[in-house]
Amino acid sequence: MTAIADLGIAFGRVAFVMLFILNMGGLLTWVERKQSAIMQDRIGANRASIFGFRLLGLFHPLADAIKMLTKEDFMPARADRFLFQLAPFVSVFFGLVAFAAIPFGDTLRLAGREIPLQAVTLDVGVLYVFAMLSLSIYGVMMAGWASGSNFAILGGQRAAALMISAEIAIGASIMGVIMWYGSLSLQTIVRGQGDLLLGWIPAWGILVQPLGFLLFVTAGIAATRRIPFDTPESESEIIGYFVEYSGMKFGMFAMADFLETVVIAGLTTTLFLGGWQVPWLYAEGFRFPWGAELALPHLLVVLLQVGAFTVKVSLMIFVMMLVRWTLPRFRYDQAMRLGWLGLFPLSVLNIVLTGAVLLLVGGPA
Repeated sequence: MTAIADLGIAFGRVAFVMLFILNMGGLLTWVERKQSAIMQDRIGANRASIFGFRLLGLFHPLADAIKMLTKEDFMPARADRFLFQLAPFVSVFFGLVAFAAIPFGDTLRLAGREIPLQAVTLDVGVLYVFAMLSLSIYGVMMAGWASGSNFAILGGQRAAALMISAEIAIGASIMGVIMWYGSLSLQTIVRGQGDLLLGWIPAWGILVQPLGFLLFVTAGIAATRRIPFDTPESESEIIGYFVEYSGMKFGMFAMADFLETVVIAGLTTTLFLGGWQVPWLYAEGFRFPWGAELALPHLLVVLLQVGAFTVKVSLMIFVMMLVRWTLPRFRYDQAMRLGWLGLFPLSVLNIVLTGAVLLLVGGPA
């Protein structure tokens, strides 16, 4: 019975994470339309209606799914049939599993058991997430090469080059966080952000690593291949690694982009925005710096933690969408120059500065 219960708990954690990221990714198809419409002062996605109800355009994701499922599944004559069909599944798969190590809460105590609110508990969660994000580029490269199109293979090559520059900058930008909190475990890093600076300020990563935060967000947006870093899928240049795809396979590549956006927002929240931490909220309730205390039931504390994580991820996605609809597309050479001559050197500088601060004043690690 114990083994069955453990299996059920593990399945529940994985199911929650999969439902969370899939629903967030699907909802982003609506968010992107609505947010861009608000920013550009025009009518948004509100034309699709069911029985006269438009529901602020929330039926649009359903209409998109029906449209993609019913469109012709085209395959170029010169395409590699196996790799052409496998590529979108590879992109979506690694986008999904990357989120598994991101904690969405502390620990749930239920029926005498302690359940970590994390699909996969790893001591090297940081390495796992970045490994999965790095592997997702294989789907993009496979799509570009297997299409048998020069325009597609150019998009795949651009995506590979952009991913290399972005991943190196991402890895270097989070080194300061790892040095400060002294762990590769995402759960440990989040718990470390519950400490207080000067006795009352939560030690969130954005406060102890402000430069690292800016570098990570910039490199993270580049890793998602979204505007202004969407050179691998430049419509104006008729270049795109999925230019030969149609129907649901095209939709899967679009979903993969949204899933990676959710993963980057979740990582930013975990590393720099306190993750599931709520200021001055502990396992037994609130303990405020001025001495007041408010005891809360354990289940309510867990719900507040999960809610805080969800709100932070949503706000981070909102910011990334603001960037997406504000800045123009970089040229390919500009994107490469920013990665290699801007983000990477500044990330190295951030590592040096963090080491100097730790030597002089010490840190929580």
